[in-house]
Amino acid sequence: MKESYLGYWLILLGVFIVAIMLLIRNVTANSSEDYYVLKQVCDSAMIDAIDYAYYRDYGEVKINKEKFMENFLRRFAESVSATSNYKVLFTAIYEAPPKVSVEVTSKTDKYVISSESTDVDIAQRIDSILELGDGKAS
Repeated sequence: MKESYLGYWLILLGVFIVAIMLLIRNVTANSSEDYYVLKQVCDSAMIDAIDYAYYRDYGEVKINKEKFMENFLRRFAESVSATSNYKVLFTAIYEAPPKVSVEVTSKTDKYVISSESTDVDIAQRIDSILELGDGKAS
């Protein structure tokens, strides 16, 4: 009889450990994935938003603010998971010299552990400056 109780406790402990591992994996995997997606999307959207007419006239790199925001949101929506809710906040966008600050906040699913609901907000922030070479070979 003692062995059967020991078996029940081992099964219960195993289920508890699996639940904790799934919770931790959901938080950490989404966090690192969101950071790299944010970094790549921000760089690509800045390059897409370069104002080439301004560059031809004045020789300085300038981005179009509206075009950057449109490209960023389109690319980010295509790249992230559709099961999570994201809040995108553009904290600073400077057209010349090109610098942007973007913050993305995501929520994890709600987990109920012993009648207490737990959810985690993960905020990723990136500051990006676009620098292009002068095109001269050294």
